[in-house]
Amino acid sequence: MKVDLDRPKGGKTIHQGRELGFCSPGCKARFEADPEQYLQRRGPAASKPVAPGTRWVCPMDPEVISDRPGSCPKCGMALEPETPAPVKTEWTCPMHPQIVRDQPGSCPICGMALEPRTVVHEEANPELTDMERRFRFSLIFTVPLFLLGMSDLLPGMPVQHALGRWLPFIELALATPVVLWAGFPFLVRGWRSVATWNLNMFTLIALGTGVAYSFSLVASVAPGVLPESVRQHGVVPLYFEPAAFIVSLVLLGQVLELRARAKTRGALRALLGLAPKMARRVREDGGEEDVPLSLVRVGDVLRLRPGEAVPVDGVVVEGSSTVDESMVTGESIPVAKQKGAKVIGATVNGTGAFLMRAERVGDATMLAQIVRMVSTAQRSRAPIQRIADRVAAWFVPAVALCAATTFVAWVVAGPQPALAHAIVNAVSVLIIACPCALGLATPMSIMVGTGRGASMGVLVRNAEALELMEKIDTLVVDKTGTLTEGKPKLVAVEAAAGFTVEDMLRAAAALERASEHPLAHAIVAGARERGVEPPAASSFQSVTGKGVRGEVEGKRVAVGNAALLREERLDGESADTDRLRAAGQTAMLVAIDGRPAGVLGVADPVKAGAADALRALRAEGIRVVMVTGDGRATAESVARELGIEELEAEVLPPRKAEVVQRLRSEGRIVAMAGDGINDAPALAAAHVGIAMGTGTDVAMESADITLLKGDLRGIVRARRLSRATLRNIRQNLFWAFAYNVLGVPIAAGALYPPFGILLSPMIASAAMSFSSVSVIANALRLRRAAL
Repeated sequence: MKVDLDRPKGGKTIHQGRELGFCSPGCKARFEADPEQYLQRRGPAASKPVAPGTRWVCPMDPEVISDRPGSCPKCGMALEPETPAPVKTEWTCPMHPQIVRDQPGSCPICGMALEPRTVVHEEANPELTDMERRFRFSLIFTVPLFLLGMSDLLPGMPVQHALGRWLPFIELALATPVVLWAGFPFLVRGWRSVATWNLNMFTLIALGTGVAYSFSLVASVAPGVLPESVRQHGVVPLYFEPAAFIVSLVLLGQVLELRARAKTRGALRALLGLAPKMARRVREDGGEEDVPLSLVRVGDVLRLRPGEAVPVDGVVVEGSSTVDESMVTGESIPVAKQKGAKVIGATVNGTGAFLMRAERVGDATMLAQIVRMVSTAQRSRAPIQRIADRVAAWFVPAVALCAATTFVAWVVAGPQPALAHAIVNAVSVLIIACPCALGLATPMSIMVGTGRGASMGVLVRNAEALELMEKIDTLVVDKTGTLTEGKPKLVAVEAAAGFTVEDMLRAAAALERASEHPLAHAIVAGARERGVEPPAASSFQSVTGKGVRGEVEGKRVAVGNAALLREERLDGESADTDRLRAAGQTAMLVAIDGRPAGVLGVADPVKAGAADALRALRAEGIRVVMVTGDGRATAESVARELGIEELEAEVLPPRKAEVVQRLRSEGRIVAMAGDGINDAPALAAAHVGIAMGTGTDVAMESADITLLKGDLRGIVRARRLSRATLRNIRQNLFWAFAYNVLGVPIAAGALYPPFGILLSPMIASAAMSFSSVSVIANALRLRRAAL
């Protein structure tokens, strides 16, 4: 058996399109002696594949490029497969875009996890995986610790009597791994925030858990150093439970936030996934080869077969077909493409075939531009904890200053033992100001509010969307799939003189039954809805961009546009066709046996409830602007039907985002409602993006709010939910601070001079817990909010 062997001088061995690797000179010698036997022994592991169509370059002189392996004509070295230059991934903070790092980590300003600045294909999120692991670990210890902490409420305190002096050490053993291991990232971020004086939520978390744990550690190991005034029934109270509880709660919040952000990156990966991985390139000698998309260059001629996705942006140079461009324009009807027509990467070819010349590849394609715009717009959004972080900027220094003042005041002017009293009161100040209620105030309202919204078909991604929904004054809305059903439907059947509606529709549906065009499906479905069952057709012929013709029950039938009827030497235009087009319908002319038989009107019907929703929004003073990729006549027809006064038609995705940005620059608070991939940049650019649940996954992942039923009345419900949730958040923040405003002075000893009362850390902990309970109870009221 002869074995093809191309062994470049001084380099790699290529055998049958595979690069061979030898573990030693002996392996190579055995291959050269008997290649067939060597390959049978080693099997597939002996080599690695080289992609078809790979170009080969010289490692010493990159200008030397060949379509096949060999040696460099200049230096004699073996040519190596050309590989795209690796893209360096940069990491940035979604809240502080000026922070850019070469590797993942946390933001030095706010402590948030950094995310990739460019879209990456890796599915794994190491930060999310780590937080999930720490959260599960913390629950194992926090649950029994919580039960032990509550056991002193049992009559007779049986647990305390059973465990005796071992109880503090058991709580210490349970709390230590939670605080020191599960909560380690928060302690590090808290310390970093103090070191850089960028105080944030993690400062509060680290301070609260650190003080509670440290005080309890001293109380467990050396309770004798603490004064008698802090004892209850002769026992020093412990605060391991609050410390572990805070860590577990914050870990849960981190997991929820990171999951939401991971879905955002998943949407961008889904956008990239629309482009095919390979392209069929036509060589200069007329041969064809499948090559990776990364190797397609400007000027390459590519072949598109039926049903394939267009690999890059370009122009048709030979052949014709129809291309589904709904991912770009939102238009559900495929567009006819002939020589000279532009085609866009990731759009889907129909039943025809054509050759195209690549004009924009890689990062220059429209798909790449859409991905970039979505990524940039989404990265500019604030995280869910920003309200608490904003407050923490002054709250943390104020609490620390108050604790320090308390300590100094008791050391200087307090009764004996002054130092012990100073430590106890300073600890009480820090514990009562522990950020548990503050940390719960926003997430609990968001959690309950979003749950309430979900039960009403309104899915909310983050707190930012809820905060802004009540302030929205402008709604930009897409047409296809948002205001309308998004599917062509037969809405009008007009028969010419001498023909009945049933006969004309029967003939047209019979012919269209053999076509794959969406308009054809609409006509066939419309006929059956009207009780007309189309018979079989013969001599079927599809005329690209014009229509179809054939024979039905012995009659010559043609269905299509005016150009097709002109080929039949007929003029099918009439007042009926003009009227249908004015109403935003696509007019399909029908001819039978050389005579105009009538016209069929196909349109995308307006959704039920759209008019009511827009009327309610306008009553609230919201300005409505329709932006669509459809033609102006169709757009104006829908606008008239729905009472929309402002519209922009024939708009591509970048232009949709520009319209949103223009409205924002005018000082408007803008919401964008859409359902298609083409709407993703505008959804991300708006203050609030609203996606129809009946639309694409990418649109839903790019939006802040998803209306599961695809009903625009959900926007009205979302505004009511926003008002109720934000009102609840403000109430929670008020109560969280009210406890601190009242409790901190008491913990500092304000009641001691007139009444001789000191607030022990135990009472401070109870007050802190009660503030958390009140915040949770108030948030739960949202479950009964009227939407």
